[in-house]
Amino acid sequence: MKFWDTFVIGEPIVLGSYLFSAEDIVRFAEKYDPQVFHLNAEAAKASVLGGLCASGWHTAAACMRLNVDYRYARVKEWIEAGNPAPKIGPSPGFRNMRWPKPVYAGDNVTFSQTIVDKRVSETRPGWGILSFTTLGVNQDGAEVFTFEGAAFQGTD
Repeated sequence: MKFWDTFVIGEPIVLGSYLFSAEDIVRFAEKYDPQVFHLNAEAAKASVLGGLCASGWHTAAACMRLNVDYRYARVKEWIEAGNPAPKIGPSPGFRNMRWPKPVYAGDNVTFSQTIVDKRVSETRPGWGILSFTTLGVNQDGAEVFTFEGAAFQGTD
């Protein structure tokens, strides 16, 4: 079996969870997205969002961290089982990134991905493209983050 064959269309993969603390929300916002509803809990109460919440980019960055950690752990297990190291490539892009609900301080968001398509590249021998959906759900089951993405993956 090839590593490529381990990717199953329609099978959800839980990447992990991330707890958004007020301190982390403010720290990220100070550095990358200094809007009042990400910086100041009192001022955020008066905003359209109604409370201190994470930047959408903070949510995306937390998801990416968990995605990379999950992928490298999966590759490590594959290699430790005696298989050859697979080729892992970059993403050619994403679309439809959405934040349907705010991620508030104290929210614990679980991120998952589901492969929706996989195909062998016609222009890059030895490579395929995995298409997937990514979902972030808070502790109450509310969808707070979604996007459709793709990634290059070795087929050898």
